[in-house]
Amino acid sequence: MITTTWHFCDDNGTFELTAPHTSSYLYFPLVNESGLVSVVSPTLHGDIKTNQNTFLTLPVSVEDLHTSRAARNFWVHVPGFGAWSVTGNSASQLAQPAAEEVKLHAGFLWHTLERTNSTLGLRATVTNFVPANHDQAELMRVTLTNIGDRPLMLTPTAAIPIYGRSADNLRDHRHVTSLLHRTRTQRHGVLVKPTLSFDERGHQPNSITYAVLGAEEDGTPPREFFPVVEDFIGEGGTLDWPEAIVEPKPGLGADVMIAGYEAIGGLRFNSIALTPSQSKSFILVLAILDEDTSADELIGRYGSTARFDRALADTQAYWSQKLATLRFQTREARFDQWLKWVTLQPILRRSVGNSWLPYHDYGRGGRGWRDLWQDILTLLLTETDDVSELLFSNFAGVRCDGSNATIIGSAPGEFKADRNNIPRVWMDHGAWPLLTTKLYIDQTGDLAFLLREQVYFKDRLNYRAQQRDDVWQAAQGTQQRTADGEVYRGTVLEHLLLQHLTPFFNVGEHNIIRLEGADWNDGLDLARTRGESVAFTALYASNFKQLSELVLAVEKSGTHEVEIAAELLPLLDTAQHTIDYNSIAAKHERLSAYFESVRQTLTGKKIRVTLGDLANDLRRKAEWIFEHLRQQEWITDQAGFAWFNGYYDNDGLRVEGDHPNGVRMTLTGQVFTLRGGIATDEQAREIVRAADRYLYEPRMGGYRLNTDFGAVLLNLGRCFGFAFGHKENGAMFSHMAVMYANALYQRGFIVEGFKVLNEL
Repeated sequence: MITTTWHFCDDNGTFELTAPHTSSYLYFPLVNESGLVSVVSPTLHGDIKTNQNTFLTLPVSVEDLHTSRAARNFWVHVPGFGAWSVTGNSASQLAQPAAEEVKLHAGFLWHTLERTNSTLGLRATVTNFVPANHDQAELMRVTLTNIGDRPLMLTPTAAIPIYGRSADNLRDHRHVTSLLHRTRTQRHGVLVKPTLSFDERGHQPNSITYAVLGAEEDGTPPREFFPVVEDFIGEGGTLDWPEAIVEPKPGLGADVMIAGYEAIGGLRFNSIALTPSQSKSFILVLAILDEDTSADELIGRYGSTARFDRALADTQAYWSQKLATLRFQTREARFDQWLKWVTLQPILRRSVGNSWLPYHDYGRGGRGWRDLWQDILTLLLTETDDVSELLFSNFAGVRCDGSNATIIGSAPGEFKADRNNIPRVWMDHGAWPLLTTKLYIDQTGDLAFLLREQVYFKDRLNYRAQQRDDVWQAAQGTQQRTADGEVYRGTVLEHLLLQHLTPFFNVGEHNIIRLEGADWNDGLDLARTRGESVAFTALYASNFKQLSELVLAVEKSGTHEVEIAAELLPLLDTAQHTIDYNSIAAKHERLSAYFESVRQTLTGKKIRVTLGDLANDLRRKAEWIFEHLRQQEWITDQAGFAWFNGYYDNDGLRVEGDHPNGVRMTLTGQVFTLRGGIATDEQAREIVRAADRYLYEPRMGGYRLNTDFGAVLLNLGRCFGFAFGHKENGAMFSHMAVMYANALYQRGFIVEGFKVLNEL
């Protein structure tokens, strides 16, 4: 086994890794803001795509990185030696990974591999990046250098399989969709334009062209082409030992059209003679073209060494500038460099969501509601531009029942009716917009933002997805209307109120906010009937307190009243008809009446409420939850450790504490009770002691998300079917661990908070 080591090479995050090809699950993302998402492994496996339906190369998940033979490949054939892959993707090289020296250099966001074959006397350097502009292309340069003491005769051939369709077709209609391919050789490469697309949208005419283009360092085009996989590999051949390379045969010329086969960008360049120390470079452009972009344009921009170098420098400068806004300086330079890459993570998350990297195979792309608000948290720290309009636009996704749209468009503020007809509500969704808005106001002092008016989202779902509005039709659009057909608008403050007031009344049998479809932990999705989330009830409680303080700040700035929808007033019960918060039945009755009043349309009538009365109502709700959680949810196990219960399951049973399968504890249940001030100082000390006893695991990188519950809990969530220590079930979940550290710092536990971060 080869030992891999890595280190930073400069003060701008550039790093070097030796023997990267011996790490089977390693990969590197390459993206730009045009929507192209690319992945490269140390053997240049990975895929290139813009969305679920548009993959240039074969879609991959993490296991494909080491099992698939389909990769970006570049071959040289040397008389007397045979075939050699510059990316290590030949059958003979894969059988002996230690036989060659390999190094990886990478930075923001470029990736260079250097592979040396001492026997052959040849070194190959391969650089990949996605230009920081609107071109949907990945650029790749291969430089061959003679490191021996005698001349080398080489015949170079690029070989990059072109998948050219939807990921849906990976198994479904794989062969049939290859019959749609219209493959054409062009002066600089191979282009594939399917006649139709077969995917979830139905059978549609296709307008996308997939291209593998190439040129020598001075712009000279390839000599010939191999556009069809079966011709390239030959009978009995494979992509890692293809007949066209191993037993060189001539390819096709330009302007040849072939219909109905799996395609490959096989580009053979002129044979060359490299004298000792001499180098020769080749440029490849791997592109997804719309009808407004031509292959010739891309070659014109990138098809020489000088143009490639200019685009690489521009891309490096772009990402360096993008990340320069937020800097860290500690006593550890290596840690500071690592934090630069941490700063990049949220930017990547905006580009790839949960779907487009090999370990993130969570669906068909797009961002979720939680993502929208957490991404803006990052933008508020890293962007120099005003992001208030982006923040404001997201409030258009809130429904009048306090829930929100789950299908989010690509444009800011674009929300869609649920095309999959999935009636699901995550109970935590209403809590995040306030956290982001609060950070924005803290930074800018823009209290007037709360008084801006925004529309509401409307579709068939209401009663927090428990019922349907059968009157609503898609033709009406997705904006809430009044009885007279006008689009209704309410202040941002009103949106925030709705997102908090409806959960407050939407409680289960323990007077805790119902879990519904899940909370932050998407794996807690099987307790929709009787499940309750103590953890996020605590977050809502602290939000009520902060919202009350914001309202008083607005009042102090000179505004003494605010208009709210008349339908909302009964939920501000202390301002009109107070109810007993200990009465679950009374809460349900008040909420049901509200849901019925906003079932289809609003009256459009607004009521003026003094900010003092509003702040008082919010504060009283916060105080009630604080005391309720302190009294009801504080538990002590038989060993004398104490902490807050985090959940109730679908049988109405408390989840945490002593259990026949062992002690059950969650980190989430402690984070928000600590962070929001619900835990007293003494309780905070007890929580730290219990977390260290039951959740701390140094070999996992710190604190687990939960203890091993020892069962598949179909009355709580699918995550307990996952292997313990993975993902949502007992893993070290960095998001919650960082929030735990934040909560500890806020409560004055400095050493304990540092311990959490240091373990990460």
